Amino acid sequence: MNATFRILAAIALVCTISTVSIAQDSKKPQADDKSAAWTPLFDGKSLDGWEKVGNEDSHWEVKDGEIAGSGSQSMLVCTQGPYKNFRYRVEAKINDGGNSGVYFRTTRKPGFMDGYEAQVDSTHTDPIRTGSLYGFCHVYKQHVKPGEWFSYEIEVRDDVWRGRDMTRIKITVDGNELYEYMDFAKTYPAGHFAFQQHDPGSKVNIRKVEVMPLDD
Repeated sequence: MNATFRILAAIALVCTISTVSIAQDSKKPQADDKSAAWTPLFDGKSLDGWEKVGNEDSHWEVKDGEIAGSGSQSMLVCTQGPYKNFRYRVEAKINDGGNSGVYFRTTRKPGFMDGYEAQVDSTHTDPIRTGSLYGFCHVYKQHVKPGEWFSYEIEVRDDVWRGRDMTRIKITVDGNELYEYMDFAKTYPAGHFAFQQHDPGSKVNIRKVEVMPLDD
């Protein structure tokens, strides 16, 4: 084996070892991959872990792997909890002219004014649209068309900003972070998750509900 051949063989060996090492490393879970930490709150088959609070002629049921809300006013409340600091994500859609809400840090038997509400509204007569933190930070632009699935991700954490206690709420729609709201009043403490059935003309569907608790 001449010198040139030995050099080429050595280079080939180094490249082979490096490729194997990279391939093996790529199979390892990444340190920032938090997908395993998400916990589903809806099993896709039943309303186990959920309870209706409100009018008898309001309806919540599971159809084709989705939660469907219709009828008069009520709330569908997650019986698990309470949750304080968390990331929460939902996939939902609302009908044309419909109105609903994704509630968090709400009570176990809530009304419409209990807890924070991330608005679900594309074309309802109420001009406060999806992406709004109702009563705190309002969005009037239509980010989601009626009848189309979209993702909501909400991150909530009690924190301190410039020496002041506050609740930090980050709102993301379809992967686009809209804003981060700082509630210095810390209006609502730890609580439950819920969905709103707003009125007989509204039909809301939910197909994914997941939570990732965060450290206090």
